[in-house]
Amino acid sequence: MSSEPSIFFSDVNERQGSFLRRTFVVGGLTVLGVTALTVRLAQLQVVQAQEYSTLASQNQFNFRLVPPPRGRILDRNGVTIAGNRPSFRVLVVRDETKDLDQTLDLLGRLLPDTLDRRRAIIRDVNAAPRFSPVPVKSDLTWEEFAKVNLYAPELPGVMADMNEARYYPFTGAFAHVIGYVAKVSDRDIKAIRDKGEEPPQVMFNPGFRIGRTGVEKALDAQLRGEAGGNRVEVDARGRVVAEDVGGSRPAVPGQDVVLTLDADIQNRALEVFGEESGGCVVMDVRNGDILAMVSAPSFDPNLFVSGVPTRTYRALADYERRPLTDKVIDGTFAPGSTFKPVVGLAALRRGVSPDRRITCTGGYYLGRRFACLGRHGSLDMRNALKASCNVYFMTLGVEMGPDAIAESARDLGLGQIFDIGIDGQKRGLVPDTQWRRDNPVRGDGKWYPGETPSYSIGQGALNVNALQLAVYTARIANGQKAVMPRLIKSIGGVEQPHSAAFTDLPFDADLVKVMRDGMEAVTDVGGTGFRNSQLGLGAVRMAGKTGTAQARNYGSGSRRGAGRPWGEKDHNLFIAYAPTDNPRYAVSVIVQHGGMGGGTAGAPRAREIMRVALLKDPEIRARIEQSGFEAAALDPTPLAEDGPPAPATAPTAPAADAGPRPYLPGAQ
Repeated sequence: MSSEPSIFFSDVNERQGSFLRRTFVVGGLTVLGVTALTVRLAQLQVVQAQEYSTLASQNQFNFRLVPPPRGRILDRNGVTIAGNRPSFRVLVVRDETKDLDQTLDLLGRLLPDTLDRRRAIIRDVNAAPRFSPVPVKSDLTWEEFAKVNLYAPELPGVMADMNEARYYPFTGAFAHVIGYVAKVSDRDIKAIRDKGEEPPQVMFNPGFRIGRTGVEKALDAQLRGEAGGNRVEVDARGRVVAEDVGGSRPAVPGQDVVLTLDADIQNRALEVFGEESGGCVVMDVRNGDILAMVSAPSFDPNLFVSGVPTRTYRALADYERRPLTDKVIDGTFAPGSTFKPVVGLAALRRGVSPDRRITCTGGYYLGRRFACLGRHGSLDMRNALKASCNVYFMTLGVEMGPDAIAESARDLGLGQIFDIGIDGQKRGLVPDTQWRRDNPVRGDGKWYPGETPSYSIGQGALNVNALQLAVYTARIANGQKAVMPRLIKSIGGVEQPHSAAFTDLPFDADLVKVMRDGMEAVTDVGGTGFRNSQLGLGAVRMAGKTGTAQARNYGSGSRRGAGRPWGEKDHNLFIAYAPTDNPRYAVSVIVQHGGMGGGTAGAPRAREIMRVALLKDPEIRARIEQSGFEAAALDPTPLAEDGPPAPATAPTAPAADAGPRPYLPGAQ
């Protein structure tokens, strides 16, 4: 039985036509395929050749970020107070080492001190991005640097290079105001991401540093600069085999920041504090420029650049005089009798005559007795300031009430936060009846009359900081304008204006003159500040006001003198301006637990600081020399070009018998 074919062509022509149709279909598909392949090859080889060449290059080359040199911080005269110095260092790249533990063992033979930091080094290496060099030790000596380079070929993944490290040539003199830099922490990264931003890649570089406090922190973005990068050729395992110089990008240094501070005045201020604790501010009363802003005792910010050892940090943190605290803007104190000119101005603006006489019998009575430091008899306002009579100002304060006092205090700058470009200021407290309603003592929110006498002499709930005291003194010395402080002079060569225009003081100039007359009397014969406030510069004299503020309640019959422990002594304050006939500079000094008598600890320090400011002023110096004084012989020890002698800083491990031994050249 034969099977029939499934397709039967009865005609030869019909069979030939079917074959031709199949040929055309297959041929057409072949032509389309070849055409498509040709077009794609042309696209890859001609149109996208550069793109794929770049991708191939990127597989062959790595781009390693290079942190930029940090901008310098300079004083008003161009002296570097925060700069960069060369530093030899040794680095490890984990991905290029065969065995990290073995590599660190071998490094430990060359650099024995790295063994003590082994755990921290391993933690840093493990946290670093791939192929990122991690510093194992910085500030190598030349011998250590040469030794590491000699054995580097036998240590895979180990290299030694020279970079720039942050350096503070004046050590503790500027520590609080300019701050310091430190390694980027996880907290820093989290803070940026919490804002919805992604941190720049350079922040993950182990050698990168950011500003942690002070100006370094406030102007970190300007000081930081822009990261560069080295384009290096790597092999299949990611190891560097060559550097592509043409493909590298240099880092852009950060901008220089110029401050209004003067290095000579700043360093002298820290010197005269010695081992005492406190703060000092010097201001130009004409334009508000801050010439010095010192907190004592201080610390060496260079310790924090590479990471301060825990033991050293604990010694600083536990020291009772708190060297890590900025006592100028972060510490607040009762102003004591330095507050009396505020009360005097408040009374004068309400019509009290400066010639009004009040009799002091040694105490003021309002429910109880408020003591005065003497029996001054009948006094007018100028002589009440000269004698610092409590009774006189308590009488005026009770008559006016707290709101009138608070109004004048705020007009003079107390209780204010000033825009000087850095954070950390505390407002302090200028109390009034509204504050008492918001902070009741006995539940009724009432200001009791018995609170006013203490308030009138700078005690009670009132507290201020050293910057506010300097602004207040500068406004009295200026007499017309509400001077505002300025710390940042220029950024990247661009002059920085004051945060706000100077408004007129809300006091008649004649009334302010009464306060200045009284402050001149304080430093004249018989005044509370006379003995320790004489400048010794001929006709150039200084006016001021002493102050003592209780640090605690002593109770009946208890002693307040030198026999008490340091932490229980009174605070000692002094505010001043000079010259008296044409004020240029104002100074405020707070000596924490300096003891009784504002003229004994504060005044001599203010005198030494003011002398430097005056002698550096060309016009005042010429005036002194014309009066027959050898001004050059009166200068303090000049600073060396490469920085000052090491100023007094807090001990890293305070001695058990450490006591106040202030350095006061020429103290009387």
